[in-house]
Amino acid sequence: MLRYLTAGESHGPQLTAIIEGVPAGLKVSAGAINRDLGRRQCGYGRGGRMLIEKDQVNILSGVRWGETLGSPVTLAVVNRDWENWESRMSPDPACYDESIRVTRPRPGHADLTGALKYNQRDVRNILERSSARETAVRVAVGAVAKALLAEFGISICGFVTELGGIKAKRPDLPNAELAARLAESELFTCDPDADIAMKKHIDLMKQNGDSVGGVVEVNVSGVPAGLGSYVQWDRKLDARLAMALVSIQAIKGVEFGTGFAAAATPGSQVHDEIVYDTAASTFKRTTNRAGGIEGGMSNGEDIVVRAAMKPIPTLYKPLRTVDIDSKSVIEATVERSDVCAVPAAAVVAEAVVAIEIANAFLEKFGGDSIAEIRRNYESYMAYLKGF
Repeated sequence: MLRYLTAGESHGPQLTAIIEGVPAGLKVSAGAINRDLGRRQCGYGRGGRMLIEKDQVNILSGVRWGETLGSPVTLAVVNRDWENWESRMSPDPACYDESIRVTRPRPGHADLTGALKYNQRDVRNILERSSARETAVRVAVGAVAKALLAEFGISICGFVTELGGIKAKRPDLPNAELAARLAESELFTCDPDADIAMKKHIDLMKQNGDSVGGVVEVNVSGVPAGLGSYVQWDRKLDARLAMALVSIQAIKGVEFGTGFAAAATPGSQVHDEIVYDTAASTFKRTTNRAGGIEGGMSNGEDIVVRAAMKPIPTLYKPLRTVDIDSKSVIEATVERSDVCAVPAAAVVAEAVVAIEIANAFLEKFGGDSIAEIRRNYESYMAYLKGF
């Protein structure tokens, strides 16, 4: 089983993750992780902090000479802005400063509910941890998961399909070619015309002090049939993926395959017919409307999942709120933020999907080393061909 915890605040010294269950013998490099961290920071509409931070991972345990040891892997991403916040975020009680206390919770954030739940009179104690800055270290964890899956021919690609109501065309390409095309777009689409319209919309929202949401899609290729299970609710693969995606800050909806459109479509046009490919000695579907998952299990087709991201609730033209001390109506606090982070959400979604697929993969083919897992995997794949 692959499990991880993250720690750290948005303006603290660093973000940290400890991953348990990574098998021995997996090739892991800081360079590969940093590429994904860099992708997360890209995208048209990002805010000023992206000019300060240049996220780099430090591998602090579990890896020696480029390969995992089987022990817990510790990853850290330093916050470069810490030097400007050291006193304001210090654990030392001598640094306490009543004058910088935040008392105006922002609508749409965890601010007010978190302050009520944890009995905090300074909203900064909530917003620092609830910030989407935390996703940086989850992207680092996802890069390790992707390295594991790549050993077995499983590839993952996240991209933007819609932004501010503007839809982007999605070419039917293998993940490697799709990723190459996406790298040419500031909005992580393969549709130059949509990019132009999306940028104009982002510029307009920025001018109005507003923000923009959208939809991201993650495609996973090479997943064998049989990951996940139907026997218990918490073992269903789609349920686990949905939870992982909704755990990303600002994600408000998830769908697989045809998703919500299936509710208005006749069953004959929703379900995927099954055929047998004699040449490949395998079962296949003629379509992939299910998005690669049936009955809570991968069915051998590409896994296709989309997530809807609401507009970022930190607005430069702030909404009304209530001061938690005076109870007076006032404008919400303005924290440094983005106008649009949908492209970044595609990278984060890619990471959390990779983590859940890797976890399900290890449950199915478990072993303490890559070599042992490979034996189990190859045996199962041979079994499928002979079924």
